[in-house]
Parts: sequence; C-alpha cells; structure tokens
Amino acid sequence: MASVEMLMPKMGESIIEGTILTWLKKEGDSIEQDESVLEVATDKVDTEVPATHGGILKKILAKEGEVIAVGAPIALIETSSENGTAKTETPSAPKTEKEELVAAAPENTGSILAQPEPQVEEKSDDGRFYSPLVKNIAKEEGISKAELSKIPGTGKDQRVTKEDMLAYVKNRSQSPAAAPSAPSISEPKVQVSISATDEIIEMDRMRKMIAQRMVDSKRISAHVTSFVEADMTNIVLWREKHKDAYRAKYGEGITFTPFFIEAIARAIRDFPMINISVDGDRIIKKKDINIGMAVALPSGNLIVPVIKNVDQLNLVGISKKVNDLANRARNNKLTADDLAGGTYTVSNVGSFGNVMGTPIIPQPQVAIMAVGAIVKKPAVVETPTGDVIAIRHKMFLSHSYDHRVVDGALGGMFVRRVADYLEEFDLRSDL
Repeated sequence: MASVEMLMPKMGESIIEGTILTWLKKEGDSIEQDESVLEVATDKVDTEVPATHGGILKKILAKEGEVIAVGAPIALIETSSENGTAKTETPSAPKTEKEELVAAAPENTGSILAQPEPQVEEKSDDGRFYSPLVKNIAKEEGISKAELSKIPGTGKDQRVTKEDMLAYVKNRSQSPAAAPSAPSISEPKVQVSISATDEIIEMDRMRKMIAQRMVDSKRISAHVTSFVEADMTNIVLWREKHKDAYRAKYGEGITFTPFFIEAIARAIRDFPMINISVDGDRIIKKKDINIGMAVALPSGNLIVPVIKNVDQLNLVGISKKVNDLANRARNNKLTADDLAGGTYTVSNVGSFGNVMGTPIIPQPQVAIMAVGAIVKKPAVVETPTGDVIAIRHKMFLSHSYDHRVVDGALGGMFVRRVADYLEEFDLRSDL
C-alpha cells in the first residue's frame, strides 16, 4: 500500500486558488481514478474535481470553506500498489504563477455575462492577503478596506476565509452601529415595503456576482447601442433544407448561433479595433478572436462560455463547439478555462422571443451583440425587372459598445458588416 497526495488542480490560466465547497466523498471511502470527489469554487466557476488516483480516501487535508492555493495538497489517497507512488506532475508554485500574471498583459476571463479581469492575489495596505472570493464578499456587502483589515482570520497564517466573512456579515447586520461604507447590490437605496403576502428570495452566489458585474459595467463603460435589421432569408432556407442531413451526418442539430458567430468573427477581422480591452489609459488590442456566447441556465442565471480562435474554424467546427459548450453549461460541467479569454460576446435574445435588446458589455471587453428573433416580414426586394414586395425573414442586430474607445462610426459600421455577411450567405454552400 502507498499513499499519494491529491493536489489542488489548476482550473484556468488566471486561477491561483479555489474554495472547497463540498466533499462528495468522506474519509475511508473507496474511490476510482477520475471519479469526482469534491466541488471547488473559484471566482469564475464552480466545478467538480476528479480523483488523481484510485484507492481509499485516507485523509482529507482541506476543510469545506477553506481557500486553498493551486498545487497545495488537499487529500491523501491510499493506493493498492506501489504504482501509486509514481511522481505526480506538480503545478507551478502559486508564487511563480502570481509573478507571471503580474508581468502579463491583462486578459479577459469571459465569466458570467460580465467577466472580471484576472485577479492576482496581492498584499493589501495592511499587509494581509485576501482571496478573490473574500474580496467579492467585501465588495458586495460594502465592507471598506479599513473594516476588512479588522476582521480576524481563522485560515492558514490568519487568513480571512469565506466562513469568517459570512460570520462577520451576519453579526454586523445585527449590530445597529455597524453601517456599510458603500451601498451593496443587495441593499436598496429606497426602503422596500414588504407585506405578509410577499415572498422573500435570497440571491444565490451566481446571481449576486451577475448583479455586481452588471452595475460595475454600467459605471465603467459609456454604453451606446446601434441597431441594424438583417435579411436572414438565405440562412433560414439553407438550414431548413440541410438540417436533417446535418443531423444524420454529424449526430447533432445546427442552430442559428453558429451563423451569427461566424459572421461576427469575419467582421472582427475587418474591424480589429472592436476586439480590444481597456486598461486605464491603455488600449489592449487582442490578436485572438475568442467569442463568448451567453447561455441561459435552468436556474435562470446566465453564463458565458468562450469559443477560442473562432476565425480558424469553419461553420461545422463552430456548431460543434456551440453545442458542446451549451450542453456542458446546462449540466454544470464547464471548467474555468471554458469561461476564460473572451474578447467579444454575443447574446441570442431571440431565443426568448425578443426582437431586440440593449445588452450590457462584459468587462473588460468593449462590445457585445444581441441577436433578436427571426420574423417573417413583407419587404421591398430588387429584381432585374423592378422592385417587388416579398416575404422575407428579418432579424434585428443590437450592438452595444463602449463609447470611451469605440466611436459611433466604428460601432455602426461593424454591426452593418455583420449584417452584410449574414445576408450574403451562399445558398449553394455544402455541409
């Protein structure tokens, strides 16, 4: 028999730590290699972590609620043979990873609708370290830096844990003398009247994150929205003609989303200054075209998985990525890397029956496009023998962009170019 350490895995390029949510196995349980043994939360996603070896879960080293650095041991597994002692590839030490992140240009993480830039754990003014999760809780609850520095920590090296924060917030709310220094997203500016027939629903963790990021985005970016109506007739006819053959050939359906993403990627190549991020007074021009797509979850929340290097994929390749990410999103199987690196986002509000919308920009991106419902309309069509009225399949594109760095001309020309690519789709295209 031999014992091996199970380490906190790396769950994305900018993730340096995770919070232990739940152990799915208890000490003494038999586990198989690659079987899920615990759930871990990062500032981007909750995910299940599989066992690195098969055997017996001998000892749990990290308790639920603890914040553990990437590469740190979280459990001991007793294997049935000496093969278990094989050297395990150890992730880079957290310190080295932090130094690399500090040196690198900021990258978008593509998280829940409006994703934050990669967060590097740095020493605060009081000399203490705070995890991204702790900082998020402090921000949501309006806890100032000075107040945060006074919270006692029960974690390693007296670090403040999630449990410390929740306990402090609970006690703080019961003390009339303790008032937050800044408004929280969950705290209304105007007193809300509650009657006996009203139902009070607590926001879950994801909803709180979405709410805070939406407020932050509206505060950071000067939002402007341009609208264009596109003729989708060629795409509708082509899909209707080929959808059965496509399913027979590839074993899955094809939605309209791959067509939208392909057109957006082509337009980004024409207008690369849409594919940027803002870092203070600097503009970061992205080389890769990584498009995030908003996916509605059964809970009602939204999450934005990212298709990397879209411009290098054909329509079939994009469709397979769309189906895979959407299915894994709805089954809570996304990894942190699936949500990282987005440079532009598309949201299909048409799937809810909406004809148009004014989407909020995911930070630190500078633009997002909403595609509306495809509706049959009478339209003037030019023919060699003159203009005629015909029934066409029409759809509105809503392009929200950051007016700090994207002027109306660029924002308007970009959405017009996307519409042009959609309208020019070739009916003779093969599967």
